Amino acid sequence: MPLTDLDRIAAQRLKPRAVTLWQALTALRSCVSFMNSGAHPDDETTAMLAAMRFRDGIDISFACANRGEGGQNALGPEITRDLGTIRTAEMERAADIIDLRHYWLSETPEDTIFDFGFSKLGTETLEKWGHARTLARFVHIVRRERPDMLCPTFLDIPGQHGHHRAMTALAHEVVRAAADPAFPSDLPPWRIAKLYLPAWSGAGDAYDDDLPPPPATVTVAGADSDPVTGWSFAQIGQQSRAFHQTQGMGHWIDGAGQDWPLHLVDGGKEASLFDGLPRTLSDLPATGPLAEHLGRAHASCEAAIAAWPSAEAVLKAASEALDHIWAAQSEMGEAFARDHGHRLSRKEEQLARIRAIAAGANPRLTLAQDVVRPGGSVGYVAHGGELVLPDGWTPTDDTITLPRTAKPSDPYPDTYLPGITAHGPALCVAVTAHGVTSETLHPAEQPLVVLPSHSARLDPEAAILNLANNARDIPLQITDIVPGDAAAELTLPKGWRHEDGRVIAPDDLRAGKYTLPLTLDGTDAQAVRIMHYPHTGPRMRAEDATLTVRAMTIALPEGRIAYVGGGSDRVDVWLRRAGVTLDTLEGADLTAERLAGYDTLLIGIFALRTRPKLAALMPRVHDWVQAGGNLVTLYHRPWDAWDPAHTPPRPLEIGKPSLRWRVTDERAEVTHLLPDHPLLTTPNQIGPQDWAEWDKERGLYFAKSWDAAYAPLLSMADRDEAPHQGALLSAEIGKGRHTHCALILHHQLDKLVPGAYRLLANMLHR
Repeated sequence: MPLTDLDRIAAQRLKPRAVTLWQALTALRSCVSFMNSGAHPDDETTAMLAAMRFRDGIDISFACANRGEGGQNALGPEITRDLGTIRTAEMERAADIIDLRHYWLSETPEDTIFDFGFSKLGTETLEKWGHARTLARFVHIVRRERPDMLCPTFLDIPGQHGHHRAMTALAHEVVRAAADPAFPSDLPPWRIAKLYLPAWSGAGDAYDDDLPPPPATVTVAGADSDPVTGWSFAQIGQQSRAFHQTQGMGHWIDGAGQDWPLHLVDGGKEASLFDGLPRTLSDLPATGPLAEHLGRAHASCEAAIAAWPSAEAVLKAASEALDHIWAAQSEMGEAFARDHGHRLSRKEEQLARIRAIAAGANPRLTLAQDVVRPGGSVGYVAHGGELVLPDGWTPTDDTITLPRTAKPSDPYPDTYLPGITAHGPALCVAVTAHGVTSETLHPAEQPLVVLPSHSARLDPEAAILNLANNARDIPLQITDIVPGDAAAELTLPKGWRHEDGRVIAPDDLRAGKYTLPLTLDGTDAQAVRIMHYPHTGPRMRAEDATLTVRAMTIALPEGRIAYVGGGSDRVDVWLRRAGVTLDTLEGADLTAERLAGYDTLLIGIFALRTRPKLAALMPRVHDWVQAGGNLVTLYHRPWDAWDPAHTPPRPLEIGKPSLRWRVTDERAEVTHLLPDHPLLTTPNQIGPQDWAEWDKERGLYFAKSWDAAYAPLLSMADRDEAPHQGALLSAEIGKGRHTHCALILHHQLDKLVPGAYRLLANMLHR
């Protein structure tokens, strides 16, 4: 929906014109560019980039491999590609704050360059991503952006995430490949002048670099502050990182940040990053009229910076600078245009933005709704600019109509350029002053989501038929059908029926996975997921509408079961679909009196962090366990309000850095240390078949140490590593039991992996 007046007032308060103008002006200090590279959204070295951009005037960009689909969602239940859609939007908002030009190597939700989960080896990562394709995408991005410098965020050393290692290894390759005329590409070659590596350790809560960083050859100062706002560059960095909310980022910093040492590959000591580079327009290699116009453009850029905060004086100087840029472009020869034409184009964009701010342009495009279908219409109100629409869209005075052939919104756009990229309708603002006219593009207040032309909602989208209960039918609702008069039809396996709102499997149903696609008038229907968080606005992802059915045999647990989740899993939903009866409680609902009415309490991932009242209740939970209760805790991170000495009934420490305490190979062999233990035998006999079909990884945040009361039940390891025994621990405590499970069960339930259901049923059985 449109922003409210209070929303607009809050946004206005956060962007005073004087500060916005100042930050735009700082881009005129340099015509040098620096590309940071990494594997995931949030890998950008934000504070360092903020200092480069707002103090030094360096053009900054980020080349990111994937959308972070394999991560954990600190906000809600979205996983994999839905999570990637949200993180794409988060990255764009984060880029806005530091004026970061952003590029993705992955282009679609089905791309092989995917965050498939934690990896420890760069070689393994590139095998899964496809080495040739990943390098080709990286080369394409480098040739588009044309950075003078490239620096990955992490080192390619043992102890680092394999995705990070892959991107760092590729950084060396891309320097050579991007400059090679023989490398296949539709863009001309580009030579990166300098390749840097971080000269700091990437060790921390997650990683544990085995080798020391390379020696520093230059240092980027980062401990100072912006003279206008008073914000340190570390604080500006956190203003950006605060948009990575699905990753729980954004931390308050008092005062200054840190300096950033870098190592120049195949180079020696430098006085600054600018050594050997044309720092300003006047430093570009030119003679005659071209050199004269460049010199005057540089002088006018300096005059514009010096004129702040006088908007009129800034406008005059920026207009003169832009006029000289255009004159210089008309004088460029072929060689200069090839090597430096992009620098003049960037200055043209920057000066147009500065002129719009200085002229007091305040465009606003308000759309009456967030979503629309092909062939549909949306009302709008435009202030201060000319409406710009995608091809085929038609406006009236107050309505925009989409063609029936309008494409659905792209959940994975591959590029985002602040001040240039707009999703859907936008306003073009033309500023004419001092004999110069320039234009800037301004997106709508909220992005408009275009839905598919044929879609429907299946409820459920996935179901379980528990053969142990002789289950054969699934209640199914098909709603939100578009077009409304379309005939909906499921494609059924032989012997299946769809009648009276139920899908019925045959009596001789065998275990396995069945996919039932939905068509509308013979056209494949799409299932639409709209994700709308306040910090991102609306985003949409669509995929083929199908009912996925998994037939499996699960002996169900006995007893009264309560579940308290942290908001990041759907364990209770999947257990109910398997036939388990349980109550879902909020943390505040779980009083000591209510707890006494249950035999088993299941605590989901992150719940102790997100449910403070639950954490406060743990001493009472300990008493309940002592009296006969069955406590099951799913994995928590060390910082998720998990106190090793007081959260569990007996001491249990979660290991960190987390890379050392996880098994990333989803096919890793699992050894049963106590094969006759009830958790591995009752009511389901857990065997080798239950460790098949796992997705992403075995588990993470394994226990590092534990009280003698706990028995480790499983052993597993990644290739060439010592085995871990902290994946599944269980202790008999008084008359009760505590089981802590660091296997990634919630994800396996989402993926309908039978062994995960059977093992969890055993843990819940009392």
